[in-house]
Amino acid sequence: MAQEVSEYLSQNPRVAAWVEALRCDGETDKHWRHRREFLLRNAGDLAPTGGAAAANAEEAADAESGSRNRQLQQLISFSMAWANHVFLGCRYPQKVMDKILSMAEGIKVTDAPIHTTRDELVAKKG
Repeated sequence: MAQEVSEYLSQNPRVAAWVEALRCDGETDKHWRHRREFLLRNAGDLAPTGGAAAANAEEAADAESGSRNRQLQQLISFSMAWANHVFLGCRYPQKVMDKILSMAEGIKVTDAPIHTTRDELVAKKG
């Protein structure tokens, strides 16, 4: 899938610039590669399309409503929560976990660390 994402971005420079602007300072290439895929899979109408006319229409829509910005911020938050879960072992309320895991369906992360929770450790001792 990583090859497909790279190919797609090379053919869509506006989308590539848009998604690259969402990368966090200090984010490793490995984390960013997977989080970028998460963002692109779930961006829908948030990602830019078309040429200058489409950009002007998007700007007008943005000026009219903050809905698009709120949706983008929510997508970014979900992508970070998912990456934190996969790479750092963070846990979130079940509703959030269900949401981010469903949004990440189909994303293959083969080199993620394996985390053991405190509850799992206690269960093994018992």
